[in-house]
Amino acid sequence: MSSWPAETKYISHPTLRVDAVPKVTGRARYSSDTQANGWLYGMILRSKWPAAKILSVNLDKARQIPGIKAAVVARDGTFTVRFYGEEIAAVAGSTRQACLDALRAIEVKAEPRNEFAVNENEARKDDAPRVWEGRSNVAPGRSREHGNVDQAFGECAAIIEGFYTTPVQIHNPMETHGNTVSWTDEGVTAWSSTQGISSVRDGLAGALQLDQSKVRVITDFMGGGFGAKFGAGAEGALAAQLSREAKAPVRLMLTRFDQALAVGNRPSSFQRIKIGAKADGTLHAFEAENYGTAGIGAGADSGGGGGGADIPMPYLYPVPNSRVKQSHVAINAGSARAFRAPGNPPASYGMESAMDDLAVKLGMDPLEFRLKNDPNEVRQREYAIGAEKFDWKAKYQKPGSSSGPVKTGIGCAGAAWPAGGPSRSTQGEAQINPDGSVEFRLGVQDIGTGTKTVIAVVAAEMLGLKPEQITVKVGDTNFPPGPGSGGSTTCASVSPTVYDICQRGLQQLQKQTGIADARGKNWLAACKKLGVTPLVVHGNWIEGLSNRPAYGVQFAEVAVDTETGLVTVKKVVAVHDCGLIIDTLTLESQINGGVIMGMGYALYEERVMDDLSGVVLNPNFETYKLPGIADVPEIEIVLLNMPERGVIGIGEPATVPTAAAIGNAVANAIGVRVGSLPITPSKVLAALGKVPPAAIT
Repeated sequence: MSSWPAETKYISHPTLRVDAVPKVTGRARYSSDTQANGWLYGMILRSKWPAAKILSVNLDKARQIPGIKAAVVARDGTFTVRFYGEEIAAVAGSTRQACLDALRAIEVKAEPRNEFAVNENEARKDDAPRVWEGRSNVAPGRSREHGNVDQAFGECAAIIEGFYTTPVQIHNPMETHGNTVSWTDEGVTAWSSTQGISSVRDGLAGALQLDQSKVRVITDFMGGGFGAKFGAGAEGALAAQLSREAKAPVRLMLTRFDQALAVGNRPSSFQRIKIGAKADGTLHAFEAENYGTAGIGAGADSGGGGGGADIPMPYLYPVPNSRVKQSHVAINAGSARAFRAPGNPPASYGMESAMDDLAVKLGMDPLEFRLKNDPNEVRQREYAIGAEKFDWKAKYQKPGSSSGPVKTGIGCAGAAWPAGGPSRSTQGEAQINPDGSVEFRLGVQDIGTGTKTVIAVVAAEMLGLKPEQITVKVGDTNFPPGPGSGGSTTCASVSPTVYDICQRGLQQLQKQTGIADARGKNWLAACKKLGVTPLVVHGNWIEGLSNRPAYGVQFAEVAVDTETGLVTVKKVVAVHDCGLIIDTLTLESQINGGVIMGMGYALYEERVMDDLSGVVLNPNFETYKLPGIADVPEIEIVLLNMPERGVIGIGEPATVPTAAAIGNAVANAIGVRVGSLPITPSKVLAALGKVPPAAIT
């Protein structure tokens, strides 16, 4: 059985990112920077109706616009659009203005539907307009029961009932979705902003009816992806069709408006939770009904559009008697897609809010209540460490007892990410050159999380070299196939693969050169004995070096101005494990990013739809609020290095409990629960009775 080195020089130590210099100097070329020779702008004509039957699309006048080189339809014949922003046609031209003119020149004959639904609660009504013909807007999800719930509630010493809601969250990475696609007689090359070069290749090959060997996808650098950047998307297929017609590369990067409409989102949740405990604080009964929307994905044949409204319930804490009912609500809006830890942040918010509310009714410290009901030994350890770092005992106070108009409060919440795990099909190769240089090539992509650095660190450790001596190339489907970057799988997939490549490389060097130990100080001498022919070594993911799941807990301290309703996060303590730590710097960066994203979910982010037009009203960074640098609090990170568990990804659990911890801190500060995310000033004032609920915006 393979095992990681017990004593390490680079693994579990801080290493600067190997791609830091090109990023900070601007030399890094992202997909949105790609300018292939003779490239054209690409743009998409999107539906201005939230529901309509498209009878015909005439591109003749668009093709006559000066500078326009290609125009294609999104679908042939008549078809139905079900949300504002659905793709109808696309154009490619030599200038941006030419494309804008061409979009206006496209003639679309349509039969708009006067009735549509963009609000979950309206769409649930019996007389609501149907998003999908002949189907109810409400599709059943999971329904399950364990034990005797009704009897168990009668045996509880304390019971609370709460209603907790979370909004639709829009994907807003710094680099929008998009591709530059070049179609030639030899095949298709796509420079894609993607979390999965292989999945984009497969999607393009399928959409274009090409063999996979005829499609190459390249992602040298990419500006973020949270779960929605796996496939080529409609924009990728349209860019390829435009390139084929124009006989030139086409760069089609989406606008922020496009992002808000059509690339996916985190579904909403409306959670009615009833939970009860015995007098000693042991959870005994749980009942929950949840519904939410995945847009048109909630009613499509695809079964949820890649990110349905189901959430894991009851979350984290086992309850012997439980009943859960969940349903999906279809509305005329873009389909959901996976979003960092799908289902877990809303589940955490609902469950952890209910746990705090029940602890208050029991008269128990919320932390002690969790420790009593959480059987997970890792989280138990993390809570103990975090409570000491956070000074929980000194800071905890009765809810609402903070003095003055600006009240302080604290809260905590736990997390788990049971899904994901390593991709066992991951492969890679290294080229060892006679001059001692070595290059690793893996068909994975670095989405900004530090994958290149992880590869360099593992390789340096195994070969006895320095990380800066390792050249890493990723982001090309011409390399051996690697995993998509999602589900917290990447680090746990590539680390054992690089380990295997290094072991095989050292074995082959020994065999070819006769040097028993080619590592470290003997490396150059061994490489020189190769003569003029480099040694190329292939490796695979191997068993025993990676694992799952990951856990974590977070503590939050807030200040709430009861005169304005403003919530300010003062401090977050995040305690997380991820098995064997590869690079502490990239790991801490992941947790920082997860906490900041969780803050956005807690306090700022929410898609706002117009009931009259079906359009997203906040499709940009001015009106869709995200945390800025001035909003970011002190974040103290505590890492549990557990080499015996192997490498485990950290991407998802880092963001799961943040909103719940902040929500609990707000309730502790003001003495009343704000049960709806985001926790805006108006919601705080309404909870305090200072403005009527109808005034909430």
